[in-house]
This record gives sequence, C-alpha cells and structure tokens, in this order.
Amino acid sequence: MKILLAPDKFKGSLTASAVCAAMADGIWLVLPTAELISVPMADGGEGTAEVLTEGTAGSWHTLTVQDPLGRPVEAGYGISGDGTTAFIEMAQASGLRLLTMAEYDPFQTNTFGTGELLREAMKQGVQHIVLGIGGSATNDAGTGMAAALGWRFLDENGHELRPCGGNLSQIAKIIPPESAWTGSVEVACDVTNPLVGPQGATYIYGPQKGAKPDDLSVLDAGMKHLADLIQQQFGVDLSAMPGAGAAGGLGAGAVLFLKGQLIEGVNLLMQQTKLAEKMAGADLILTGEGRIDHQTLQGKLIAGITRLASEQHIPVIALCGSLQLDPEELTQLGLTSAFSIVPGPVGLDDALANAAAYLKRTTAQVMRLMV
Repeated sequence: MKILLAPDKFKGSLTASAVCAAMADGIWLVLPTAELISVPMADGGEGTAEVLTEGTAGSWHTLTVQDPLGRPVEAGYGISGDGTTAFIEMAQASGLRLLTMAEYDPFQTNTFGTGELLREAMKQGVQHIVLGIGGSATNDAGTGMAAALGWRFLDENGHELRPCGGNLSQIAKIIPPESAWTGSVEVACDVTNPLVGPQGATYIYGPQKGAKPDDLSVLDAGMKHLADLIQQQFGVDLSAMPGAGAAGGLGAGAVLFLKGQLIEGVNLLMQQTKLAEKMAGADLILTGEGRIDHQTLQGKLIAGITRLASEQHIPVIALCGSLQLDPEELTQLGLTSAFSIVPGPVGLDDALANAAAYLKRTTAQVMRLMV
C-alpha cells in the first residue's frame, strides 16, 4: 500500500515533520510493509520556510536581525539544496509572536528585520526567493523591509524617516537604492484584502496588532498617503490590488520594492514540493492540522490537497486535535473522513504534551479500517 503523508503542523505541539513521523509510526504498527511518502506542508505562514527548506534538502541559516521594535533577535531562512532559491518568512523577524501583548504597536513596529533576512539571502547568490508573509506584527506597507535593502524615505524637509506605520503620512519622497537585486520573488499570500479602505490592511488586521478604534483612520490615512505617493512617483496603483493589504501592507511593499508576484500560499507550497507528482499512484493520503473547524473551510491547505487528490481519485483522511465540522462540511472540504486524535475529555496541556502518542495511536486505528 502506498500512502502519502501531507499534514500541516499541529500548532503548539508538533511540527509538520513531527506529524509525519508520528503518522508513519502508527501506519507501520498495522502495515509494516507500507510504502510511505512524507511531504510536510504549510499554508504560507509560520513554518513555511522550514518546510520548503527540508523539502528541497536545503540548509538553514541563522543571523541576528531587528525584531518589529528594532531589538536584536535571532532569525533564520533556508537555501534550497541546489542553492538557487531562498525560503524566507517574515514571521521569523517581524512576527506578532515576537512581542508581548503589551508591546503591540502598529504605529512603531516595522519589517526592517525581514529586509535584513532578504538582504543576507541575496548575498548567497540565489536567483529566486519565496517569501511567506503570514503572522505580521506590522502596518508599515513593507517600508521597513525596503529600508534594509537600501530604499530611503524622506520627509518634506529632506530628512530621512524611520519607516513604520506611524510615519507613512510624513513621507514626501521615496528614493530607490542605486543598485537592485535582479532575481525573482514569489510571495505566499492567502488574503485578497486591498491596501487601503474598510477592507484594507489597517481596518481588517490592525486591531489584532494593537490598533485602537480611534487609531484605524489615522493608520489607514498613512497607507493611502503612501499609495498616492507611489502612484505619483512610480506610476503604480497599489491601493486596490487584491492581496496588497496582506501582512500590514507587506503584500504591496513586496510588489513595489521587490517586484514580487503575489501567489496563493498553498498553490505555491504545492508547486515547490511537487505534491501532485508525489501523490501519483497513492492508495491513500493522510493530512491534518491542529484544529479542523470553520476556519478550515475558509483556508486553503486541506482544500488544495483534496482538489489534487480528487483529480487522481485518491481518498483523503484528516487527523486533528479538535474536530468541529459536521459530515456535510467534511464533504464540502473534500475529505473522505476526519478523526480527532484525543482519546476523550483531556485538558489542553495534556493534548499538547501527548500529541505524538495520540496521533500514532489514532493513525493505527484508521489503518485497521484499510486492511
């Protein structure tokens, strides 16, 4: 029996690779001769860079960069095994996870550290960069990232500004670097929000980054000012571009400052991991994530896997910590079935600590149905 393992991480307990390992242990208890193909997956957010680095037999590199508030933090990026592609996720350097709730401040946070990761990767001679932009703590439209790459932002008096959400409205001139990197950039972007307006970066995502109700109009006005200036200086209208509002406007910044292409994250991951090729001839696909709920219906990972699987008529079973969808919704998602791995009423600490053991046991039970 040939089985493809293509899970996401179980957030807070298991990486995608660890999920694959626990699933494999469970399968081999029942089918010791099964042929397994492990393809750890991600949705374009946290964990994406590591998944892609591992999937290409690449190497992981760490360095000290600035966190969203300018403090030193250790962050990493991957280089593919053939040395041509860098895998970077902004959450490593500019993510909300790096701040305490008391430190959330979309006026002051910026993406400078993400730019430092990009700059270091570019020095390695790569020709292509895959950038994941989930988990942002920022609302600076990527100006911080750009500053790390040599772009300058001046006020009306010609003084250089610190790039951050609170200073966007003061930018009077944007000065590009003298020389620019010439490779290509693909941006894993799973939202379609524009840069400005009621559905834009600030109003939709600003509150989760610390913006108070009265802050939203101020921050959004800064975004609009920057968009108008970009159109005036560079002839590019980013204000209404789908996805431009992702990651506090980093979607827009990646398009302008990196000449990047915004691509649905899961499609990008499936292309990079050659998932369709690897599932060819499989008898079963096992996927999963920490929680399968109504957000999963709006997400892309499991739906993307089931879409590919349906083209090859392969059943897909999902395992998760918490299962909150009814059978009709699982069908809508394209799953053959789904199972929670917890053995009964358990506390969150227990579920997280014993996730690997519970996953191994449940996988074995699922496999008993296949023999």
